[in-house]
Amino acid sequence: VLGVFVPSGGSKWVVEAPYVMAAAHELKVHLGWVVAAYDLGEALANLVQPSWMLPILGLFHLRARDVMGYTFVVFLVLVPVVLMLVTILGATLSYPL
Repeated sequence: VLGVFVPSGGSKWVVEAPYVMAAAHELKVHLGWVVAAYDLGEALANLVQPSWMLPILGLFHLRARDVMGYTFVVFLVLVPVVLMLVTILGATLSYPL
């Protein structure tokens, strides 16, 4: 819901960071991986709701339905890869406390 009102990932991080970081401390997860997982989730969400493609659609005289199938396929391929990498790499850094 926040993505509709605040489209920038950096601006959303400013709003959500206190809650995400508090949850990371509660779960004793390294903050570096929490931020990386947050960024990956933000990037994957941009494939599902690609506001970045609006200028491209106008430039090439395309409709959203002409392009959305491709972004959905990329999303389906990247989700398992991202989840696997976050799981594997998340075990490499321990909680600092």
